[in-house]
Amino acid sequence: MRVLLVGAGGRESAIAEALSRDSEVYVVAKHLNPGIKRIAKEYGLTKETDVQKVLDFALKWRVDLAFIGPEAPLEKGIVNVLEENGIPTVGPSKEAAQLETNKAFARALMEKYKIPGRKLFKVFNNVAEMKAWIDEFGKPVVVKPLGLTGGKGVKVVGYQLKDNEEAKEYAKALIEKDGKVLVEERTDGVEFTFQVFTDGKKVIPMPLAQDYPHAYEGDVGPITGGMGSYSCEDHLLPFVPREDYHKALETLKKTVEAMYKEGTPYKGILYGQFMLANDEPKIIEFNARFGDPEAMNVLPILRTSLVEIGEGIIDGNLKKAEFEKKATVVKYIAPKGYPTDPIKGVKVQISEDKIREEGAKVYYASVDENFTMLGSRALAIVGIANSLEEAEKIASAGIKHVKGEIFYRADVGTKESIAKRIELMKTIRGE
Repeated sequence: MRVLLVGAGGRESAIAEALSRDSEVYVVAKHLNPGIKRIAKEYGLTKETDVQKVLDFALKWRVDLAFIGPEAPLEKGIVNVLEENGIPTVGPSKEAAQLETNKAFARALMEKYKIPGRKLFKVFNNVAEMKAWIDEFGKPVVVKPLGLTGGKGVKVVGYQLKDNEEAKEYAKALIEKDGKVLVEERTDGVEFTFQVFTDGKKVIPMPLAQDYPHAYEGDVGPITGGMGSYSCEDHLLPFVPREDYHKALETLKKTVEAMYKEGTPYKGILYGQFMLANDEPKIIEFNARFGDPEAMNVLPILRTSLVEIGEGIIDGNLKKAEFEKKATVVKYIAPKGYPTDPIKGVKVQISEDKIREEGAKVYYASVDENFTMLGSRALAIVGIANSLEEAEKIASAGIKHVKGEIFYRADVGTKESIAKRIELMKTIRGE
C-alpha cells in the first residue's frame, strides 16, 4: 500500500510513523523534516496548500490513498481535488472542513440542530452593532476571527465587564481587516481535547488529552500552538467525570449526524476542543484534523492499523480503533524567544540514542535536515508508560539529551500542574 502524507510537523511525524507500520509512506511538505525523511519512500517539497503540485506528486508516485495532516490544505479543497482525480483521501471535503475553517458555520450548525455544548454567539460586520450588542449582553465575551488562526487568534480579555472595552477594540480591528467577526459568551472552566475517527456516520473515540497552550510555566504568557500535552492510562482525564465524557462524545456524534443531514458528510478526524464548564462540556472550537501535539499522545499507543482505519473512513465502513492502556506525556521544545520573538537559524543537538535509552520517543517538527530550528516548535519528546507520573519522568529524562538555544515547559504533565486543574474544576463546580 502506497500512502501519501501531506505535511511535515510534529503531528505528521506521528502520523508517518503510524502509517509506516504497514504501508510505504510518500510525503509532500513545505520543508524537509529529518524524522519523516527517514520513513518516507519519496519526499516532495512544495507548499501543502499548492493543491495542484500535491496532486502532481500523488499521480507521479501512483499512491493508493492520501492522508492530510494540517488544516490549511483542507480549506483549499485538497480532499475534493485528490478524490476527483481518483485518489481516495482521509480528511474532510472543503465543505465539511468548514467546521474548523469557518467558526460562524460551526456555531450556526450547532444552533440549527440544537447540539449540546453550544455557546451563545453572534457574527458582526458592523462596528456600531457589535459594540451595542456587547453592551446589551452585559457579560464578559470572547472575540474570534472567523477563519484559521493556527491556534493564536482568539482574544479572551478578562473576567470583568470593564474588559469588554478591550474586546470591542479587537472586534473592531477584525471587522476592519476581515469584514466580519465572531463574538460569543465567555465560558470559564478547564479545557480538554476529544479526538474521534469518523466515516461520516460512525464515530470512534480516541483517548482524551489535555494541551498546554500558554507559552510559560504556570499557564501564563501568550497562547501558542501547544507546548505539550498528556493523556492517561484509562483514556479519561483526572478532572473529567465519566458523565461529562459521554456528554462530550454526544456533542461530537450529533455534529457528525448534523453534517450528514446537511448533505456534507464529515469524514476523517474530528477534534473537539472542549471547555468543561460548571454545567457541561462546551465546544470552544472544532478542528478538522489531528491535534498538534495531541496526535503524539494517541498515535503511538494505537493498536489498530492506521491504514485500515483510513480505508474504513474512506469506504464508510469504519470498524474499530483500539488503543493501549498507557499514559503519555508530550513536551515540545521550541527555540528561545518563542512564540513572540523566536531565534531562527540555530542548530539543536539531539542525542537520539540517549533519548531512546531513557525510554522516550522524539518527533521532529519545525527543524530542517541540518537540525536547524525554523522558528516554531522544533521537536517533541514523548514519554509512554503505565502511569502518568512515569510517562512524565520519561519525557523529562529524554529532554536532557537535547542541547542548544532551546525553551520548553517543564511543568507539562506534572502532578502539580494537574492538581491545579482538578482544584480549579472543583471551584468552578462549587465542590
